[in-house]
Amino acid sequence: MNISPRRPIFTRRSESSVYRMFFWAILALGGIWLILQMRQGDIKSPFEAAPTPTRTANSYALEGDANFSAGKLDDAILAYQQGVKVEPNNAELWAKLARIQTYSSALLTTDAEQSARLKDALASARQAVAFAPDDSLAHAILAFALDWNANPVLVDNNQVQAYLTEAQQEAVRSLQLDNTNTLALAFFAEILVDQQQWTQAEQNITQALAQDPSLMDVHRVYAYVLEAGGEYNQAIQEYDKAVAIAPKLTFLYLRAGANYRRLAFDSPNPETQTQLFEKSLEYFAQAAKINQQLAVKDPTPYLSIAKTYSQTGDYFAAARNAQKALEFQPGNADIYGQLGVIFFKSRNYEGSIPILKCAIRGCTPQESCQARYERDCKPENGEISAQVNVLPLSLSSIDYYQVYFSVLAALGPRDPTYCPEALNIINEIQTQGADILAKRPDIAENIAVAQQECSTTTESPPATGTPLPVTPGTGVPTSTLDINLFGTTVPYATP
Repeated sequence: MNISPRRPIFTRRSESSVYRMFFWAILALGGIWLILQMRQGDIKSPFEAAPTPTRTANSYALEGDANFSAGKLDDAILAYQQGVKVEPNNAELWAKLARIQTYSSALLTTDAEQSARLKDALASARQAVAFAPDDSLAHAILAFALDWNANPVLVDNNQVQAYLTEAQQEAVRSLQLDNTNTLALAFFAEILVDQQQWTQAEQNITQALAQDPSLMDVHRVYAYVLEAGGEYNQAIQEYDKAVAIAPKLTFLYLRAGANYRRLAFDSPNPETQTQLFEKSLEYFAQAAKINQQLAVKDPTPYLSIAKTYSQTGDYFAAARNAQKALEFQPGNADIYGQLGVIFFKSRNYEGSIPILKCAIRGCTPQESCQARYERDCKPENGEISAQVNVLPLSLSSIDYYQVYFSVLAALGPRDPTYCPEALNIINEIQTQGADILAKRPDIAENIAVAQQECSTTTESPPATGTPLPVTPGTGVPTSTLDINLFGTTVPYATP
């Protein structure tokens, strides 16, 4: 018998539906499109971390300006360097970076450091002009950087003249583009002073002051013009005005203090001289205090204090401050040279030898500690050992060299290694420093004295126990003590 199949009561046989297939196809295509968009970055995954906002060049510029006003010049330079990375074609950023780099060179202690910083400033200024050839400010800053690069201590006379000529051309170009540019007038005045065109310099800076007396640069340059003319009192007043505008820029205090020190040096009245030296120290101490507040480890104020105490004859205080400067930069050969000169002037001749050796020959970390403390450094006391590299022979380091060979020659009878080293130093000066000897003819006399001392020591060494002809209380032959060091040829107005 035929029985029909039972109908499904609870389930249905699957049936294909064109609508359902169309739905799944659309869903699959949508998923593929979403994946492609996410890979291209057009759509972000909701599970990704929130993106970090990208800083604008303007925000870096504001940070740089704030740091410059606060006296943090290195931080200001870093901020502007970040700004030009974001906008490498921004001429204004390059110009402002060049200005800060130029000013910051005043706080560096060695020729090599200053030269490198000024070259960086010049490169930045040239970038500004390249990106904005018709911008008056860019040409003014380039003129400023060129003028500071025209430093006879850092470059030879031919390069000095080349820089000054180009600086004048840039200043003129800046004023052609905008004859009301106050900074251009001020920087042009500074260039004219360096070209010894005093009348024109005064005319330009007077015009700049009439246009905008609110600029620090204008008062600084006016002080420089007055300083160049020997009007140190008036120069100090202008530096004070610049300080009132920018109270955290320590190089302004250093310049004002240096002018007080110059006035003290020229004063015939002992009481007035003492007062002027004290005013000088106040300005240097203020610069050191500002750096301490800003956590800036700058040795320059302490070196200025050391030089001032050295001129007053307080060599103990001078040495203490030079040692303080070395705590900030224990590997700075120039500071060793300054400390060695202080020891020499205090008649601590033997103590000056290891310190000057570090400056001129370089020394190991252990030797640097021995030179400073006459023992190994004690890290628990915060004493830092450091490698000291050789300080190259230059116009600013030549006095360290001649003090070193003079002391070695004078003490030659005490140590057979002293005179050979003194003669080696003299030979280096004569073979490598022809330009320096031409600018400092006084050194030739000291060389002759040292050579005579070593010649006498080599030809007829004293017998054991035979007393040497010495100046009482020094242990150094009288003739060598007559060397003419740190006289009128030394620029006492230098911080």
